[in-house]
Amino acid sequence: MNKKIIAVLLAAGFFASGCTPVQTTKSGAVGVQRKQYMLLSEKQVESMSAQSYVQTLRQAESKKALNTNATETSRVRAIAERLIPQTAVFRPDAANWKWEINVQESKEVNAYCMAGGKIMVYTGLIDQLKPSDDELAAVMGHEIAHALREHSREQMSEAYAQQIGLVGLAAIVGVTTKDSNNANATMALGSQVAAVSLTLPHSRRDEHEADEIGLELAARAGYNPNAALSLWEKMSKVGGGKPPELLSTHPSDASRMADIQRLIPTVMPLYEQSKQKH
Repeated sequence: MNKKIIAVLLAAGFFASGCTPVQTTKSGAVGVQRKQYMLLSEKQVESMSAQSYVQTLRQAESKKALNTNATETSRVRAIAERLIPQTAVFRPDAANWKWEINVQESKEVNAYCMAGGKIMVYTGLIDQLKPSDDELAAVMGHEIAHALREHSREQMSEAYAQQIGLVGLAAIVGVTTKDSNNANATMALGSQVAAVSLTLPHSRRDEHEADEIGLELAARAGYNPNAALSLWEKMSKVGGGKPPELLSTHPSDASRMADIQRLIPTVMPLYEQSKQKH
């Protein structure tokens, strides 16, 4: 067998043996039930996220950019308070997370939810999109879903495993061919292949999962799931030029909206049942 092929197999074997398959969430009505492979522990990632969030809050406070608009902050927190109880459908332990919800002054159209329930919404998203409560719930549900699925932990584990695998592969190629340039070329090529074949598709996969779980979270909280469609229509107008879906970390707008449209009939009964409580 070709020595390079053996090297690739050894690197792949290391990656496979080092990861632990886990089911981070229940499937819910939308049916997300893919197993994930983790090298890092949940506590490790939650600790790193908490530290990063504290630093972000301190920096924002020092710039007087944290929760400067009481009305916006109250609105975001009120939506979060309806969404968070719904997380138990996908993972009961989320109820015990130390949730934090804040709003930061920034022109960036963005929001995020770190591992362990650390939420931040940027004012740029509110100011530029001017979302309804239903649309804002779709954004926040999407970000909360990333945390529930532990996508950060998964991506960090994959990146860590890739790095170990590529270093090992380059070392083996360098030894077997006695050519350091060949080893460097192998590292470079391996990184490109990993980005296109693994990292980018996995990021798009994660976005679809977050869309699906977020849609159900919002519906269960009494927010109209159709708002997810109008939200992404607005997002597409402020997105500017985008690369082809094959080379993008996010799904195309058409792909994303088709996925959401497919699931709206599934979650609409949950919305109809919940909206009577609100």
